[in-house]
Amino acid sequence: MVFYCVKCRAKKDVGENYERVTLKNGRPALKAVCPDCGTAMYKIVAA
Repeated sequence: MVFYCVKCRAKKDVGENYERVTLKNGRPALKAVCPDCGTAMYKIVAA
């Protein structure tokens, strides 16, 4: 799965290292950690 890291300003492949979460506004999303800088990355997905 490819996420965009805001800190590195690049797309990163995290493989299977992500988890399904729900944001405060109720939207489903995926959360991962950048393999280079350790920043949390989010990707909003369809409900």
